[in-house]
Amino acid sequence: MTDRGRTNRRRVYETLRRRMLTLELPPGSPLSENELAAALGVSRTPVRESLILLAEEGLVQVFPKVGSFVSRVDPRRVADAQFLREAVELAALEDLPASLDPEIVKELEDNLARQQEPGIALEDFFELDEMFHRGLLALSGHGSAWPTVVSAKGHLDRARRLGLHEANTPEVFAGQHVRILRAVTARDIRLARDTMRTHLREVFADIERIRERKPELFASNSDSTPVRRNVVVWD
Repeated sequence: MTDRGRTNRRRVYETLRRRMLTLELPPGSPLSENELAAALGVSRTPVRESLILLAEEGLVQVFPKVGSFVSRVDPRRVADAQFLREAVELAALEDLPASLDPEIVKELEDNLARQQEPGIALEDFFELDEMFHRGLLALSGHGSAWPTVVSAKGHLDRARRLGLHEANTPEVFAGQHVRILRAVTARDIRLARDTMRTHLREVFADIERIRERKPELFASNSDSTPVRRNVVVWD
């Protein structure tokens, strides 16, 4: 593969992954290689290769003779990613140094101030949320663990965004972040861990609440092959 081919595949992969995680391509959406290639200005090859990579991550489902679809949010995958994330982030809190890096603390405080700005866009808040959690890992000296966490939480991120959009305000989550950082700077690690655990597990209540109203967004044990029509139907 040429350097240009690799660049195209990377760009297409990152673009499609971002659109899936931000729900621009909602769970269950049909994916046409021809349409995606035309929209992105590339050949079908990088699109096909990107869809294969996304299928390996569980973000795309391929049904022979039917087509490819954005996978529905799988609560089991959410739980697995949540288990990994919670284990890493709570362990990092236990490993905070005796003297906290003042520059990182200042960055976290500035981040929180931006999170609490009136009328902040939900996607802007989500980005700040990610930066906040990555910063806490950096504070403990384990910032390099963040990419591993990110790579495992595609289904989790979609569930979190669904919950954020349903709430239509990040106020509760921003408040939890404030309490976590206060506990960290006060060296109350037990409180920081308890608050972090509660914060990270909010997603499970979100899933149950949203699934009652929009079950079509979530995978279930009885899932079967979708019917590809102008409007996607999952039998």
